[in-house]
Formats: sequence, structure tokens, C-alpha cells
Amino acid sequence: MRRPSALVHGLAVSGIATARALQRRGYRVITSDDSPTDAKRAMAAELDVEFIECPDQHRVELLVRSVDLVAPAPGVPETHAVVLAALAGGVALRTEIDLAYEWEQDRPGGPRPMIAVTGTDGKTTTTLMVAALLEAGGHRAAAVGNTERPLIDALDDPVDVFAVECSSFRLSWLKYFRAEAAIWLNLAPDHLNWHTSMASYEAAKANVWRLQRSSDVAIGWADDPTVMRHLTAAPARHTTFGLAHGDYHTESLTAGDGSPGSPASAGAVALVGPSGHLASSRRLVRRFPHDLTNALAAAAACVESGLVDRARIGDGLQSFRFPPHRIEPVADHDGIQWYNDSKATTPHAVLTAIRSFDSLVLIAGGRNKDLDLRSLALEPGRMRGVVAIGEAADEVAAAFDGLCPIARARTMNEAVHEAAALARPGDVVLLSPACASFDWYPDGGYLARGDDFKMRVRQFIQNTEVTR
Repeated sequence: MRRPSALVHGLAVSGIATARALQRRGYRVITSDDSPTDAKRAMAAELDVEFIECPDQHRVELLVRSVDLVAPAPGVPETHAVVLAALAGGVALRTEIDLAYEWEQDRPGGPRPMIAVTGTDGKTTTTLMVAALLEAGGHRAAAVGNTERPLIDALDDPVDVFAVECSSFRLSWLKYFRAEAAIWLNLAPDHLNWHTSMASYEAAKANVWRLQRSSDVAIGWADDPTVMRHLTAAPARHTTFGLAHGDYHTESLTAGDGSPGSPASAGAVALVGPSGHLASSRRLVRRFPHDLTNALAAAAACVESGLVDRARIGDGLQSFRFPPHRIEPVADHDGIQWYNDSKATTPHAVLTAIRSFDSLVLIAGGRNKDLDLRSLALEPGRMRGVVAIGEAADEVAAAFDGLCPIARARTMNEAVHEAAALARPGDVVLLSPACASFDWYPDGGYLARGDDFKMRVRQFIQNTEVTR
């Protein structure tokens, strides 16, 4: 009997996991990569698969025609020759979550439920929050997908429920994947260097609801008109969330956690669902507006799917710890607070961060993802100054021209010093780049950028104290 064959293009974390999973299921696997390294060559040797380096157009077409399916890694764009050849030749294009979902249906004992999370911003935090709520509800949960662990790599784990972070890359070309509860957080321009158009990006996001059943639940942000437009056509039951309105929303609190007899809790709000009180915002260690909407979305998915009793939501929120590099506090020195938001690689994400503070110095720039950076300047009243960095420094500077003082920096160390010179007591210095990081940090990405920023800030503060 002929073995099925697959081409895995891109041999990084997801590609490696996909190649291994395909091998375990009897596929003959071929791998290829546009940026071969010794580590990738060693991995191909460990997998005992053919490794084709930098295939040209002719080789790509021959490869694609020779296999039964093509599994591009998430970083392989829609315009890549491998994708175009598969589409032109009618060869199946499969993402890792789609393959994983298909195989999960044949699991002995039955498939496990999934909660999916997509959106331009907030996916990782909300996915991890969903996992925390599931754990509080008594389930063994795994946060997978566009996280540190691909879904396809976790199928053999002793898990009860999967919380799946779904990037647009993973949602493209879906054939099977569906989730019992699926959250769409928001939509703004992003990844236009990957998708052929904004319409393609939007369509990929909408796939999170396309294959749901009437017994599932689709959850959308009430304040995003694009999300709401797609929600009206979703085949599942519809649920909304939002700060001021939506099925899941916030209300003023007159008592600490909303329970009878609890002490007053000034400044807190209640998270409320259709069945009543869920939790006080005091249960969260951080309470920016987007933290509250993410919590509402996570709560809606867990409660509406029937996986978590609403009485357990507060415990789950209290146990949750926000991941690093997302408006992460770094230091408070001489009346100036420093925050690392290196994960913010779109203007939409940066504006969310900017709106969390009254007065700030912004450090922004890097490698632009074909996005319009002029929208960074939509909150001029909050801006003490801007430090422009990286390849997109000119674009960042142009966005704020005439609105506030602008400095430029050639290194992160320079950026920290320039920001300190602009800031005043009571201000925030915020690294929130609106761009990818691969100009300065080609190997480590936004993680390396954020870590470098934190190190430079601490060095700056230490040196300031020493010289006093």
C-alpha cells in the first residue's frame, strides 16, 4: 500500500512538530526551507527526512506535484511559491491546527473540546486566561496553537480541554478545524506582508467561526463593527462582550466582589454575564480596559460552552498571571514608570497601550509589516515625546512630526537614554514598537527586544544611582 506523502516548508517550531506528527501517522515527509541553518540541517537529519534548501521555482513545483499535501509553516506567506504551486495544482494546503483537529476526531475515547481565540491583538493573553479559567473549573487545560506549543504537538498529552490561539496564518485554508467556543477579539490591519490584502486577512480570521455548529458558541467584541458583521453570519449561537455593553460586560460595584456583605471596593467594576455576577475586577492583578475585555471574552467562552461554572470565574482570574512583554512593568524610578510592550507589533496594539496612560514617552519602530504607522499619533494629548528606532524610524518620526518632541536612537541603549531625557516625573516610558523586531533582533524576535529593553532600563537606573 502506497504511503501518503507531505511537504513541510519551514523547519522551525511548528514545522518540526508538524513533520514529526505526520511521520507518526505514516506519512513520507519531505522538508524544505528558505533560510537553512546548521540547526535546521541537524533537525532534518534527526527526523531522517530529505531537506531541500532554498528551492527555486521549478524545484518547488516539482516538489508540490510529488506529494499529497503541503503543510507550510505559519511564517510562509500566501504569496510564497509553495502556496501558489499547491493552489494551482490542487494539492491540499493544511495548517497544523487543521491537521491536529482532523486527527483528534479519531482519538480513542472521543475528541476533546476546544476553545479558540483569534483577533489582531490580545490573542495570547486571552488564550492563557481561558486556560486559567478552565483549570479553575477543574479541567486539565493546555494553551496551544500560536503559543510556545503547537496544537499538533500536544495531542498525546493528558489534557481535558485545549485553548487554541489561532493566528490568521493558522486559520487560512481550513478544512476541518472548529471549536465548541470561538472568540474573535478585534480586527485591525496587520500581517499585510503575509496576506495578499486586508480582505484576505479578514477572511482568514472569519474562518474561526465558519465551521462551527449550531450547538457551538461564537463570541465577538460588541465594539468592533467588522467582528459584529461576521458574527451575524456565524452558524453557532451568538454571544457578545464589551466594557459598556454586550452579553458579557462590566458594571459599577458597590461591594468588594459583588457578594452580599462584602466591603466596599472603590474603583472596581463587576464582570457580569447573562446569568449575573461573575467576579470583581479586583481579582485581576492588572486592570487596564483591554484586560477587562479579554477577561470578559474568556469568561464568556468558558461559561457559554458549559465547561466552567460561573462561580469559578473569579478564582480563575485571580490565579492568572499576565505573560511578559505585554505592557509589562519594568521599573519605577524617580517618579517615572517604565513598561515593556515589545509584543505590540501593530499600531492597533500600540494605541491600546497608549490609551492606558495619561502622559508618556513612546519608544517605537523596527521592521514595518507594511502597515500605516500614522495612526500611532491619534492620541497627541498623551504624548510627552517619542523615540524612533529601527528601520521604520523615519515613518515613526513622520507620524509625530509637529505633535511632540522626537528623538532617534540607533540602539536600545540609546533609546532608553533618549527616553529618560524626555520623560518627567509622573510620566510613563513605554516600549511599544508597532513593528516587528527582526531588524535589530533577527534571531530572538520580540522576546529578545523586550529582554534587551528591560536589561538596558535596569542598567540605566543602576548607573544613575551610582553617579549620585
